Amino acid sequence: MTADAAGLRLLATAALLTAGCFLMLAASIGILRFPDFYSRIHPVGKSDTLGITFILLGLIVHEGFSPVSLKLLIIIVFTLIASPTATHALAKAAFLAGLKPWKKEKDGA
Repeated sequence: MTADAAGLRLLATAALLTAGCFLMLAASIGILRFPDFYSRIHPVGKSDTLGITFILLGLIVHEGFSPVSLKLLIIIVFTLIASPTATHALAKAAFLAGLKPWKKEKDGA
């Protein structure tokens, strides 16, 4: 591998890992800042899944073509299926248990 290809691979790895870490941080902040359960699970279902995917893609690029990268790809597929499914199951369980969504109080009422 030439120095240019190694540098490009390192740059792609850094970009994917940075994007993944940013999305994970955004999901964490969303969990802390949103007012109720339903709005808190939204960043988990979206940003967390995409953040994990970017981080694992960065590791795949760093590793190159190998059995380890195939295993990481299988983990990505599992995460893309399991995380949104779990988020939906949590929201449905909360709704069936009677948890009401947060509503902003109207001024002057």
